[in-house]
Amino acid sequence: MSKPVNLNRFRKDKARAEKKARADENAVKFGRSKADKTRDKARTSLAERRLDGHKTDE
Repeated sequence: MSKPVNLNRFRKDKARAEKKARADENAVKFGRSKADKTRDKARTSLAERRLDGHKTDE
């Protein structure tokens, strides 16, 4: 005789695996690394400082 299977556990494990797969897809599609975010923030602040440096007082 085979061992009984808990169907609730099987259902929940399957749902977790599907959510994990969806999360991995989204991370690849939309995610940015911390280095990318830091680089973009530095570029933005540099551009703002350059623009502010070229302003004239009237």
